[in-house]
Amino acid sequence: MTELSPQAQAVLDAVREICPAPADEIAAAALRAAADQVVPDAADYLRTAINSVDWWDAHDQIRAELLAIAAELEADNE
Repeated sequence: MTELSPQAQAVLDAVREICPAPADEIAAAALRAAADQVVPDAADYLRTAINSVDWWDAHDQIRAELLAIAAELEADNE
């Protein structure tokens, strides 16, 4: 098992308290679902409607960070 980032390890530890296995898969799925709910992959028409590059940059960064932690957890499972 590779060493996880502190963020990914915190998510994994929280899931393991509830469900011992396969916690990494459950945690990754939960993070992907959270990303889709909190910072969904926005359609182009929404980007046009909210004309703020800074807002969309922050939106995209948050989504990317959540999905990166999910990917890290999934890779650790392989």
